[in-house]
Amino acid sequence: MLYKPINPSFFEAPVLELAPQLLGQYIVHEQPEGRLVARIVETEAYRGPEDRAAHSFGNRRTKRTDVMFGEAGLVYTYQMHTHTLINVVSGPIGTPHAILIRAVEPVEGLEQMKENRGSQLKMKDWTNGPGKLTKALGITMDYYGHHWTHEPLFIAEGPKPAAIEVGPRVGIGNTGEAVHYPWRFYEKDNPFVSKYRP
Repeated sequence: MLYKPINPSFFEAPVLELAPQLLGQYIVHEQPEGRLVARIVETEAYRGPEDRAAHSFGNRRTKRTDVMFGEAGLVYTYQMHTHTLINVVSGPIGTPHAILIRAVEPVEGLEQMKENRGSQLKMKDWTNGPGKLTKALGITMDYYGHHWTHEPLFIAEGPKPAAIEVGPRVGIGNTGEAVHYPWRFYEKDNPFVSKYRP
């Protein structure tokens, strides 16, 4: 199949519109050993500066969050418990919004993904969490500030989900009222969606 980077204007939608629109799109990572492709099935929107769960709450601008203040469509990577997590920067320049990619469904390059994640795991455990999917797809912190329309790591157009479900975000317990915001979006009944934990 031919994958080509999505139009940059796709990323200009407001964060709470873009987060569900990312569902069904493909992440494509071209590597020397082959192409890895996975379909996005779960996202979470973070709307700094007013969102207590966002790294950019209160317009916090640090070395880590700096890219969130850039143009829509940039890659925001960060590390959590040794895992690399990837986000799509959203919103106009100077507005630090981002969308965490929480889970993907493997499409191409399955043998390489299996090797990246460990051959003893069931396929649905390769990519059903934000730290798992980056390992499976070979995505590292090096992509911080990269743009999602540029090779070798890009988002390509994919089939829309038949149904989308909405709920609170995962694992943000100490964030006051932000705990309850229904800003997690996922494809209904997709087995690769991560398990919800408050």
